[in-house]
Amino acid sequence: MGFQDQWRRWRNRMIASPRFQAFAADFPLTRPIARARSKALFDLIAGFTYSQTLAACLELGLFERLAMEPASLETLAKDLGFEPKNLERLLKAAVSLDLLEKTSTGTYDLGIHGAALRGNPYIAGFIRHHALLYADLLNPVALIRGGQETALSRYWAYAGASENSPASRNAVADYTELMAASQKAVAREILALHDFSDASQLIDVGGSNGTFIAAAAGRYPHLHFTLFDLPAVTEIGRETFEKQGISDRTQIAPGSFLTDPLPKGADVATLIRVLHDHDDDSALVILTGIRKALPPKGRLILAEPLSGAPDTAPIADAYFGLYFAAMGQGKTRNPEEIAHLGRKAGFKRISAPVSRMPLITSVMVLEH
Repeated sequence: MGFQDQWRRWRNRMIASPRFQAFAADFPLTRPIARARSKALFDLIAGFTYSQTLAACLELGLFERLAMEPASLETLAKDLGFEPKNLERLLKAAVSLDLLEKTSTGTYDLGIHGAALRGNPYIAGFIRHHALLYADLLNPVALIRGGQETALSRYWAYAGASENSPASRNAVADYTELMAASQKAVAREILALHDFSDASQLIDVGGSNGTFIAAAAGRYPHLHFTLFDLPAVTEIGRETFEKQGISDRTQIAPGSFLTDPLPKGADVATLIRVLHDHDDDSALVILTGIRKALPPKGRLILAEPLSGAPDTAPIADAYFGLYFAAMGQGKTRNPEEIAHLGRKAGFKRISAPVSRMPLITSVMVLEH
């Protein structure tokens, strides 16, 4: 056992000791640390109540209502059909989480997090969608053990699609709309991190309803595009391109990246929030298929939340880890794991530019 491991074992024995806990709380130099650690631990215990406070505020339309003007407890209770003392519980909880704030006159207004939600309306779709995830998390041990049908796997129609049983448009529409709502923010990050000006043809693999292609088309008027996704999804993508007026620069290629060869002709490919939906064997199939479709010196831009970074670990590994368990497939990966799969697929040079907003997405570049 190395020194660091020995130190960790000693640290854990000390932290678990009631005598040391009492000392840390009493001693002035360690008291702030003890308080911070106690709060962090309680946040883990109480986190589900925080998320449900947010869900309740969203369901009641509080953020939209208070964005118009501040309101008193009595006014909000009357408008929403609550007894004031009951609604006050929710408002106090929302204030404590910075979703709302109390004004100098005692009315309620948006807090910093409530205002941020107003500026990112796609998040509301995910919060409502979490009702499915919450149902699956009622028995987390059974969920992680696997082998059971879940509400989220039924919703995620792509997982059950196959050549003999393709997903229908109705089956994929809700999930496609949910993903597209956040794709604009992801597209901004990708376009800020990578320059596509030297490319002539881009294929977006698993490109959903074409939101990224539409964003890239606005930035690079010389660039032409191919959307590759399941047939039911590309139908929605075709409509996106018609609405954006870029149909003359785009082509539709329906198919499955797990069973069908990708069309050739593109010198750059994008794979956005796709790889982490799949286990390693399928991920290798996807990467190999993209590498075969690209010419020499072609490159793949892969974008998704990455595991391994301390500031994003709770999102990548706790949130997405359990989300994939409920979905029935997929895994989070760190850059080294993706690089390993990329080299097995035949990519030679792999890099990871520093992301501006890793909570939204990170980017890796895999070159032929």
